Amino acid sequence: MDDRAQFKNEVIQNITLQGKDVKLRDESLKFISDAASYKYSYNFTWMGVPIIQFPQDIVAMQELIWQVKPDLIIETGVARGGSLVFYASMLELLGGGKVIGVDIDIRAHNRDTIETHPMSENIILIEGSSTDDDVISTLVKYIKDNDCKNVMVALDSNHTHQHVLDELRLYAPLVSMDSYIVVFDTVIEDMPQSSFPDRPWDKGDNPKTAVWEFLKKDTNFEIDTMMDSKLLISVAPNGYLKRVK
Repeated sequence: MDDRAQFKNEVIQNITLQGKDVKLRDESLKFISDAASYKYSYNFTWMGVPIIQFPQDIVAMQELIWQVKPDLIIETGVARGGSLVFYASMLELLGGGKVIGVDIDIRAHNRDTIETHPMSENIILIEGSSTDDDVISTLVKYIKDNDCKNVMVALDSNHTHQHVLDELRLYAPLVSMDSYIVVFDTVIEDMPQSSFPDRPWDKGDNPKTAVWEFLKKDTNFEIDTMMDSKLLISVAPNGYLKRVK
């Protein structure tokens, strides 16, 4: 067997085994829960811009972008812009493509950071609710007018069950075959009750419950369970959804 094929097989075996290790999974979740008190995900940047993601999920998204080679990535929830810059830099390495960031409130200082960044030419900002009809129409028109073949979506805005479920139903049709719609912060379901006292989401009302509800009726997508087993430490368990038909 070719050395590269052998190495790949060994990696798959390792991922499968560690995914079955209940003790390791429990310890990973404990780390996530303990680190949350220090706002662990807030402590990283991409090309100088706060990205507000776990490093593990950043690496996972890099793998998926390289695999899918999208010509368009849509992200709902802009925050400080680091994820947009990250996606734009990946597309630049791949030879081009655009990132569209949608947010109901893009603060002036965050807009300035994004629009003055070296990656800004690859980024388009849309201010409005991610579930607004006009926003969806704008996205559909952009995809059609620019003949986008490979579209990837990342959902990271309002994390309530209903909002994410609405997003999934609206954005899933935009995702191309063998690409992904990635739902962030599904880990909320695995955290202790009332871990987010100042937020409208909690255990039982969050992105993961929305994913489960969505998949009951939409059979075009399936959870990439190998990604869950690979990462262990992730804000998006059950959130990497691949379009399979």
